[in-house]
Amino acid sequence: MFNLAICYEIGKGTEKNLEKAFYWYQKAVENGYENAMFSLAICYKDGKGTEKNLEKAFYWYQKSAENAAKNDDENAMFSLAICYEDGKGTEKNLEKSFYWYQKAAENGYENAMFILAICYEVGKGTEKNLEKAFYWYQKAAENGNENAIFCLAMCYGVGKGTEKNFKKAFYWFQKAAENGVKEAMFGLAVCYGNGEGIEKNLEKAFYWYQKSAENGYENAMFSLAVCYEDGEGTEKNLGKAFYWYQKAAENSNKKAMYYLAIYYNNGEGTENNLKKAF
Repeated sequence: MFNLAICYEIGKGTEKNLEKAFYWYQKAVENGYENAMFSLAICYKDGKGTEKNLEKAFYWYQKSAENAAKNDDENAMFSLAICYEDGKGTEKNLEKSFYWYQKAAENGYENAMFILAICYEVGKGTEKNLEKAFYWYQKAAENGNENAIFCLAMCYGVGKGTEKNFKKAFYWFQKAAENGVKEAMFGLAVCYGNGEGIEKNLEKAFYWYQKSAENGYENAMFSLAVCYEDGEGTEKNLGKAFYWYQKAAENSNKKAMYYLAIYYNNGEGTENNLKKAF
């Protein structure tokens, strides 16, 4: 029955039919096939083959998760945690949400590891504990979670939940930057600019400020403008400095707004414009 439901859901060997898929998932559950509970919950959550019903979705996530606790099915645990966190299909309950994130994380679900780390960092559903936050960021990062990789770098960079270690911060910033995390690109630029965890290299600092700025990170836009203004890691270019101060200011960077006013007032990198300076 369960396999038949899958066939109807994805159109394997027959025409795709979500109503029939739902019917057979339901039948499978009624006949004690526990794996179908999770699929049935998704049907109710997304309105696949039946009307959307978050209460019923929650019910089947709960049944599936309770069964998962015996069989180590972390997907149901994670989904139930989200229901409790967002109050979907049930009352919002951060303590229960934390409990199920923890269960999923302990069963190797890397997204749950990352969210569990956040819970410990901010005290959401549990007491704040920076050492445990660091532990779960590390576990999630080692399992390839890109956001956790950046957070782990930050922990090492500022000594949050662990001893400050610039070399390890640089290593993890580099990992996250290579995965396209714009904030990590900025962190890597700072490491190169200050010689923290790596030999000082203004050209590489400029390169990563540029990459981060081009990816929309406003702090990097400001730093890139400074590089062009002072000729650090690149040739001095007030026109480009003005351009990046402007971009940073458009993204609500207050320091950039101040420098932009000075540029307009002095006619540096742009035409003199006292109205805009004001």
